[in-house]
Amino acid sequence: MMRRWKSILVLCGMLLLTLSLGACSNEKSAQQNALKRSQESNTLTWGVKADTRLFGLMDIKSGTIKGFDIDMGKEVTKRVLGKKGHAKFVQVTSKTRIPLLKNGNIDAIIATMTITPDREKIVDFSNVYFAAGQSLLVKKDSDIKNVRDLNKDGMTVLAVKGSTSAVNVKKYAPKAKVLELEDYAQAFTALKSGQGDAMTTDNGILFGIAAENPGYHVVGGAFTNEPYGIAVDKGQTQLKNKIDQAIADMRRDGTYQRLLQKWFGNVAGFDLKEASQQ
Repeated sequence: MMRRWKSILVLCGMLLLTLSLGACSNEKSAQQNALKRSQESNTLTWGVKADTRLFGLMDIKSGTIKGFDIDMGKEVTKRVLGKKGHAKFVQVTSKTRIPLLKNGNIDAIIATMTITPDREKIVDFSNVYFAAGQSLLVKKDSDIKNVRDLNKDGMTVLAVKGSTSAVNVKKYAPKAKVLELEDYAQAFTALKSGQGDAMTTDNGILFGIAAENPGYHVVGGAFTNEPYGIAVDKGQTQLKNKIDQAIADMRRDGTYQRLLQKWFGNVAGFDLKEASQQ
């Protein structure tokens, strides 16, 4: 009987060891050197959005995602892996992008992702590649030039429910009424119907709306600082350094400015010169 129990204990021990090694193997797979992995496959896999005009939007005709983030990803890939390096794009959302990065499904995120202290505890960010911030969208014949013009009785600002934009605008224009809608489409519809004097959210989203609606433009610059960065997993210092170098080189040789011109050059309210220098 004693021998039998010893055999069972040995088998249980071996099973636990196998499970432990398997778990370690999966963790190691997700945490392996992302730069080395991409060099071996000659492919850098990016997490990108497909629903944000100007940055990453699905082109129904071609079946591909197009935008500033996509072009940035392609150019950075070439500079990290060489001219024949391949950029692979995986569609992500705000909720899925970090889990996919942590699991090793993607090597980096370039998806209008704001650099914040909380996120920096989970991922590492590149240097800023787009100086985003909260701004205002108004009709082109509006007298509103900046957020201070809204700080008057009788002014109504349109925002999305539960967003930080609604909270922020109350700080800068406390006298204004803030009307919160369910989503950006409803907020813009309310602006068009005259229910509000201005719409506020991240300027990247507003630039996209302005690009589709010539009668509206973004004004006043950004009154909050929400810079976009490229995210890599914690510990992927080599890949991060390569990405930072690529962004710096693009700014220096004019490639970055050309991409800004391509996607934002004709957008009302976008200051190309200012954006190029940030």
